[in-house]
Amino acid sequence: MDHGTLEREIHIDATPEVVFDVVSSPEHVREWWPDEAEYPVEPGGAGRIGFGGQWVQFTVVDAIPPKLFSFRWTHPEGETAAPGNSFLVVFELEADGTGTRLRMTESGYRERGWDEAKIAAEYADHADGWDHFLSRLPAYATGVGATR
Repeated sequence: MDHGTLEREIHIDATPEVVFDVVSSPEHVREWWPDEAEYPVEPGGAGRIGFGGQWVQFTVVDAIPPKLFSFRWTHPEGETAAPGNSFLVVFELEADGTGTRLRMTESGYRERGWDEAKIAAEYADHADGWDHFLSRLPAYATGVGATR
């Protein structure tokens, strides 16, 4: 296995505008992914997200409503997020009938300078994590869309 880029695609029964808010806004993100999220939704916006009391750094790369939201995460505190010290996650949104097709990619495994065993372990851990958390996204986004 290459372990270069993790890719997932899902259909969500909500508009691209709703899905963009759900994958970008900290108030929504913490409902389906991390326990905590603190960052401005703007390119260069730096903050952090938390899982079970453990915080990781988070920097917004692009925020183009309702089409694209991307960020880098897991870079060391005090360092600028860049290839080689962080993962890049990209959410691409496309209208699909009355809903949205969301394509998520996460890259940066090979750029971290890790040996093959560490790359494979991180990739497997993130693949399991994204499978779990992305499975929560459609129902949550549909509920948000129903209240608008």
